[in-house]
Parts: sequence; structure tokens; C-alpha cells
Amino acid sequence: MTITCFSVLPCHLYLLLYLQQIWFRSGSWALFECQAKLKSYLLDETKNLFQGIDEDESSTALNKIYTELYITKGGNGEVNSEHEVIELECTRSTSEEKQIHLNEIFEPSSNEENPPQRVLTKGIAGIGKTVAVQKFTHDWAKGTANQNIQYIFPFTFRDLNLIKDKSFSLTELIGYYFEEVKDLETSDYNDSHVLFIFDGLDESKFPLNFKTNEMCRSVTKTTTIDTLLTNLMNGKLLHHALVWITSRPAAASKIPPEFVNRVTEVRGFNDEQKEEYFQKKISDKDVAQKIFSHLQSKPLRSLYIMCHIPVFCWISATALQSLLTHTHESELPKTLTEMYSHFLIIQTKRKLQKDYQECEADKDVIMKLGKLAFEQLKKGNIIFYEDDLKDCEIDPKQAAVYSGVCTQIIRKEYGLHKKEIYSFVHLSVQEFLAALYVLQTFIDSGENLLQSRTSVRVASEAGEIPIILLYKNAVNEALVSDYGRWDLFLRFLLGLSQDKNQKLLQKGLGFKDRRPQSNRETIKYIHEKIKKLSYTDKSINLFHCLNELGDQSLVEQVQKYQSSGDVSKISPAHWSALAFVLLVSNEDLAVFDLKKYSRSDEVLERLVPVLKPNYFILFFPFRLSDCNLTERCCRYISSVLNLKSSGLEKLDMTRNKLHDPGIKLLSDGLKSPNCKLQRLSITNKGCVFLARGLTSTLKELDLSKNKIQDEGVKLLSEVLNKCSLETLR
Repeated sequence: MTITCFSVLPCHLYLLLYLQQIWFRSGSWALFECQAKLKSYLLDETKNLFQGIDEDESSTALNKIYTELYITKGGNGEVNSEHEVIELECTRSTSEEKQIHLNEIFEPSSNEENPPQRVLTKGIAGIGKTVAVQKFTHDWAKGTANQNIQYIFPFTFRDLNLIKDKSFSLTELIGYYFEEVKDLETSDYNDSHVLFIFDGLDESKFPLNFKTNEMCRSVTKTTTIDTLLTNLMNGKLLHHALVWITSRPAAASKIPPEFVNRVTEVRGFNDEQKEEYFQKKISDKDVAQKIFSHLQSKPLRSLYIMCHIPVFCWISATALQSLLTHTHESELPKTLTEMYSHFLIIQTKRKLQKDYQECEADKDVIMKLGKLAFEQLKKGNIIFYEDDLKDCEIDPKQAAVYSGVCTQIIRKEYGLHKKEIYSFVHLSVQEFLAALYVLQTFIDSGENLLQSRTSVRVASEAGEIPIILLYKNAVNEALVSDYGRWDLFLRFLLGLSQDKNQKLLQKGLGFKDRRPQSNRETIKYIHEKIKKLSYTDKSINLFHCLNELGDQSLVEQVQKYQSSGDVSKISPAHWSALAFVLLVSNEDLAVFDLKKYSRSDEVLERLVPVLKPNYFILFFPFRLSDCNLTERCCRYISSVLNLKSSGLEKLDMTRNKLHDPGIKLLSDGLKSPNCKLQRLSITNKGCVFLARGLTSTLKELDLSKNKIQDEGVKLLSEVLNKCSLETLR
């Protein structure tokens, strides 16, 4: 009877039963079962993408909303200390960077014999690193990619931080998070193809002492988690295992470069991917197209550039979709502050759509969130814990979880150990709330939270501190702070001072009314600062601030002079305005010729930010020939060649009086590992210094009309043998 029943089973079950017997006899059935359980668990964990808080209605099927990210291969682990959003507005990809598909990051390149074993993926906050990890893991668990990998163990540093003082063996650590593989034997780890993912290196609280940590080769040896991490990353522990680490750029250097086989960078969305995201996110195609067209308009060019970051796309989609479908707003937001103000109000109103219990007034909760944002911003923190919320009198249970004010503003994460971690959905949201808190504190009580270290406290006859002092303190703080730390905060603070935004917050959130005020004095103060600033990106941020204040006077004047061809009236401030106009323009330049504007070191100094052009747009030739330039300008150009984000590829500096000191300065930039210059034309006697700076990236060198002496010829010939120069004139 048993044989008869068995004989009518489908053919594929015969095969399955046969394989099961083989696997069982060989001991491989346990491996197959563990893998199947792990895939099932990870498939369930990664199937939905949560945008905002962990609520059913905020989740979307990953495959439905996921838009392919622009990921490049190449680069190094150099520390990037610039404010990430500010840097994004003035950076782009270069021709040397090659796009790589997410599921191919462990595949060998055409010129590589072996696949990379340890990959470091960099990307700024909100750019999509964690979502990339989720998609990679989901595709593996679903069986559609990377099936040569038998086990994937994704960890986050947020989770690991909470058990950093405990000791584990590697098998115990894996079992602590993934009980599905508890039946694996020690030998199974050594014999299997395993991938460890460590997401969020920038949030790590581990010292990662690669030099001092003891060596650990055994998966059963109990030691510190820091020791396990460093031995996995340097290849001592499970030397054949794959390791994938994600990090914000500033923390990437925590991993010594000799332990990294490949560096990739998540660049977010290019222009086509932005449009695809809005079409997927918004079901009404007409609304999606209206939103995309609005973001492409000139007033919002800066925000459109920021939409390379997926979280900015989400904020824009959330605010604009609601305004277009649920309100009678006749005018859509045109500044960054307006967009974030609408976003905050829309998220606050979510509580009206739910059965939330009565809690504090919206304004009170937002001010507490603002205090949290400001205090943590001063400390440089983007991750905080329950005690930090309590210090600001925020009830974590009620406010951060159930209150509509916090919905999708604060994100609560549990981790596998169920301890709560909090963060704002993006650093820019934290900066916006911090600016709102600082301004409203002054309006409500007259307290200036940005007291200058040097200025004297000046009161009016009525004993009041003029609000202009708050704005001046904020401007000064942004100008003296390193890495643009307070730049975006300043934009929001000045934008919130606008009467239009004040009325919006009063109507939507119940903030205190105030009498209309003129920003004329603030605008005048910023104009004065721009006149004094020379070679610095700080002036570019001040133009963004003027845009938030509704002042386009300098930009309009320089555009008028530019269109008329009369540049004789252009002042230093106007040259800075021209740099701003060129940076936020969506028009591609065939060539930038300084002679078109003015021939001098001073003008070039003001236009240096243009040497870092728009994101995802290949660089245009920079023509500086016959411009009365001296050695002074070489310092600026050399500093640009040294930048990680530099994309300067073609440079013509013929017929200028650079002299040997200038060539030496230029040579220092040419020697930089970040230099991407491919074509250089120059007229000068300093060939000795120039030869010492020639790099492997240079393809074409024009030294015609130079009087090269014997020493220069000899040195050039020696260097050229080591370069990949294709053309020499």
C-alpha cells in the first residue's frame, strides 16, 4: 500500500525526496534547512519599505516603490568633512567613475581576475545605503540574485552598539540575531560561502582597534564584539567570508584601506531616476508630473539638486502631493523653508485622521522636538536614546510613537533586541526643527540661544534685544564654523523669519503671532559679508540664504550685466553672485572662458566654486588663457585639484605670468590622488616643477611656445615614461 501511494506522487516530489535522502545521509540537509529558514525570515523582514514610522499605512512593498540607485565604483576611503547637503549642491560624478549595479558589487570587473572580498559602500545621510542593503538582501532571499552566497547575515551598528560591552563568539553572535541557523556546526561556517553586512559604520560606537585587538581565528572563541569585527574585516576570522560595510563618507576612514578590496558610492538618483521615483510614489500621474515640473523650475533648482537624495524626494512628494490634492493652495512652495514648513504641518495633521488620544498642543510638542534637535545638533548627534528625549520632557511612548506631530518626523527603531533608538528621518529635518525652536524661543521670550562669543549684548530703549542680533549671530556662527556645520540651519532660520512662513506656522500649528518685520537690515548685513568673502563656498550659502529671504537683487543685477555684455560695472559681490547663478543653473556650458567676464586673479578667485560643477553633469573645459593671471591664482586651482569632489578635467592656462612659484603650487595639486585633470595647456618656464607634478590621469599636455631648457627636457622625458600621456605638443 505504501508503495502504491508513493508511486502516484508528482515527479518533482520524487526528486525532492531523493535529494532529501542524499542530503540527510551526507549531513547537508541541515544546511539546506537552515538556509531555507534564514531566507524565509529575511524575505519577510525586507519585503516592505517603511517611509516614516513603523505603521502599516506607511509601508509599501519594496519591489513596488524601489527605484534603482545610481552607484559608482571607484574612489578611496578619504574623509569628507563637508556638510553633506551643502557639498551635494556643488558636486558631480566624473568620467572616471563607473556605474555598477547593486547586485554586482561582489562581481569581478573585466580587468580583475578575482572578485572583491571586502566592499566599502559610502554615501551621505538619506542617500539610500540602508535601502540598498535591504534590496540586496531581499533579492538573495527571494532567490533572484547572488545565489552563490549560501548565507547572508545583515547587522546594523545601531543594533550592535547596544550590546557592545558583552562578549560573544562569532557563532554565538550570529545565533543571537539569527536563531534560524542555530543548528549549523562550526565546520559549516568554514565550508560555506558567507556574507556579513555591517550597515551604518558612521553610527558605530566601537573603537575598531585594528592595531591593538588580539587576533581571532576561531568562530567559537569568546571575545569582544570589537575584536570579532576587526578580525572579520581584516580577513583573519573566516578568511574566505565576504564582508560589506556601509558608511557616511566622514567615517569611511575607520577601515584601513588595505582591508578594502572595492569602494563603491551610492550617489542616489540621477535625473531620470528622480522622475521614475515620483511616478512610482504618486499614483496620479498628472499630479506626479506637476510636482516634477515644479521642482525643475528655477526658484526650486536647489531643492531639485537635493532630490538626488531619496529622502528629499519623499519630503517633496509628501508636501506637494498633499497641497495639490487636499488643499486649495494656489501657490506651491518656492523655497526650501516653505517646503519643510508645509511638510511639518501635513505630518502634524495626520493625527486628525487617526484615533489618537488627547495630548499636548501641537506647538508645545514641536518646541520640545525642536529643543531636542538643537541640543543634539550642537553635539553633532543624529542618533539619540530615550534619556535624551526625557531630558527635553518628551514622553517617548506618547509623543514619539503615537503623536501625529512626531509621525514621520522622529523615527523609532527597535533592533532585534527590542531596545528603542531614535532619530529624525534626515539631518535636514533636525536642522529645520532646531532653527524653528531657536526663532520661536526668541519670539516667545526674547532669549537669544545663539549668543555671540564676541559681540556685546545691545538692548533697545524698551529693554528688548533686537531680533537682528539673532540673525547676525547665526550668520557669524555659520561663517566661522567648520565644514558648513550650521549652513543649512542658517538657511532655515532666515527663511522662517519671513512673514509668509510665520503666518503659515501660526495658522497651521498655533505659533505666537508677531508683528510684521522687515528683513532689510538682515539682507544688508549678508550683502556686506558677501563683499568681504573671497575664495570660499561660504558666499554660495549666503546666496541661498538671500533666496530664502526673497532677495534676488545681486543675482538680478549680475544677470542684467551678463545679458548686456557690460561687465565693467560688476563689483566683487556681483562676481560671487555670478558663481551662484552658474552653480544653480540647469543649463550646460560648452566651455567656461574667463575672458568673457574679466581677466584678473580677483575675478577668478570669486568664481572658483564654479570649478565644482553640477551633480551628474560632466565637466566643461575651463579656459583661463591670456587672462593676466599670476601665481596667486595657482593656489586656488591647486586647492580645487586637491578636492575629492573635484571634476576639473580640461584646463587651459596659456599666456599668463605664472612664474616658477605658481607652477610649483599647481604641481602640488597635480600630484594629489584626487586630481582628475586629463588635458593641460600651459605656457611657462617652470617645466621642472611641472614635470614633478604630472600624474597618470593626464592624457594630453600642451607645452607649445615654451622655451624648454636641457634640464627640463631631461626631467620631462623621465616622467613621461611613467605616465600614460597620449598627446604631447
